[in-house]
Amino acid sequence: MMQQYQAMRRELPDDVLLLYRLGDFYELFFEDAKVASPILNVALTKRNGMPMCGVPHHAAEGYMAKLIKAGKRIALAEQTSEPQPGRIVEREIKQIISAGTIDDLNLLDSARSNYLAAAFQMKGRIGLAYIEHTTGEFRVTEFTDRAAFEDELNRLRPSELLFSEEQAAEFDLLPNALDYDGYTFLIDQAEYTLKQHFKVQSLDGFGCQNLLPAIGAAGAVLHYVETQLRRSVTHLRSLQAYSTDSYVLIDAASQANLDLVTSRSGGVKASLLGSIDRTSTPMGARKLRNWVLHPIRNLETLVKRQAVVESLIRESFVLNQIRESFSEVRDVERTISRLSQGSGNARDLKALELSLRKVPDVREHIAALGGGGLIDELSRRLGDFTELVDLLGTAICEEPPAQMKEGGIFADGYSETIDELRRATSEGKQWVANLQAREQDRTGISSLKIKYNAVFGYFIEITKSHLEKTPPEYTRKQTMANAERFITPELKEVENKILGADERLKTLEYEE
Repeated sequence: MMQQYQAMRRELPDDVLLLYRLGDFYELFFEDAKVASPILNVALTKRNGMPMCGVPHHAAEGYMAKLIKAGKRIALAEQTSEPQPGRIVEREIKQIISAGTIDDLNLLDSARSNYLAAAFQMKGRIGLAYIEHTTGEFRVTEFTDRAAFEDELNRLRPSELLFSEEQAAEFDLLPNALDYDGYTFLIDQAEYTLKQHFKVQSLDGFGCQNLLPAIGAAGAVLHYVETQLRRSVTHLRSLQAYSTDSYVLIDAASQANLDLVTSRSGGVKASLLGSIDRTSTPMGARKLRNWVLHPIRNLETLVKRQAVVESLIRESFVLNQIRESFSEVRDVERTISRLSQGSGNARDLKALELSLRKVPDVREHIAALGGGGLIDELSRRLGDFTELVDLLGTAICEEPPAQMKEGGIFADGYSETIDELRRATSEGKQWVANLQAREQDRTGISSLKIKYNAVFGYFIEITKSHLEKTPPEYTRKQTMANAERFITPELKEVENKILGADERLKTLEYEE
């Protein structure tokens, strides 16, 4: 097992901590354990002189959050095969989590974007590219002025900023800066990376013509996420070039003095954003924050927005109806991203169903405003998701589990095969309960219990004070301090049926 661990550890950069799945725990060994234990506030122990510490798998998110906040990157080595006697469980590093690629909604601020950025300087121009991994946003721009570049960084506040290792003197003092392989920033390599990903012959269709430093930054940040962090990038479906000339440029000092999104005296609540934010969804909160930091200059767009605001103020009843509908909408952007990357679960599917179910109501409320213009455009852009909503409503149970391999995902009636396996499992467990009652009556041992654990399966447990009443057909299975555990051929036969059905059921639901 340690040979397997060491082989994985050699694949990783020194600054990445390897969390190695071992049963119900993630374990850290050697130097990783020494670094992590004080951050996690868990005991550092030793086995055969080897430093180690661990955290429970079911509570790992909270511990990982502590490591991320401490500036660490985390590699997760997951079990990819079922335990079998005499064989090492296969494991694989599934992903590396960094500050810029967290996708657990519980670890993110729903009201602001979490950007991973890259910067590349070339012939007096600075290219900037950034990804919002949880929503699929991927944007690029360029600057000829260093101060304007740093002001844009101040607005975006990326959790990580990559730069070419050859340009350390230019960027390494910036917040959250991290050097990365210089060849990934080279224009030919970056273009190849982007063209391969988007399956195009040219990047001109994305508005990137002549934006060579931005292309270098974009290729590097995409390479970093896909190759270094081993994260899915299939949800990054477009690249958008933008110009800061479209916005009113507000330098970092003015942002602070104007208390745009935070105030030195009262935090977010005392800022301009805090005073006007009445959004009902995480997507709206992130959008409004972006608008406050990037005020647009286009007069036509401004007038259209003002017209909608005027209509909503005039029709306060409709406004309240829209807010009520939005109150049941979850973070659709980040939920869809998790699902498209294969990191989502049945709860994400349920959240998606509940959110999309409100679309017809929202469309109806918007149409009631009338007035044409942007209102009509918004109404047209709301799609028809009836078929998907009906499928999810029929398929997914009301309270699905957090783990995909636990079973209990699908609603009764969705699959005849799943229903049959559930009946077999339920009937078998009821049979066990009936057997316990019968054996208590037959033996006169009222404390007799039939129990189950993952190691020994089902067994009959009798306390030592009643051992003289044990029937001769009981076969001893395990001796405990205060009790003996037994098995009978009948119980063993039913155990095989129950566990077989239960295992097939979980496997089938996971595959579905």
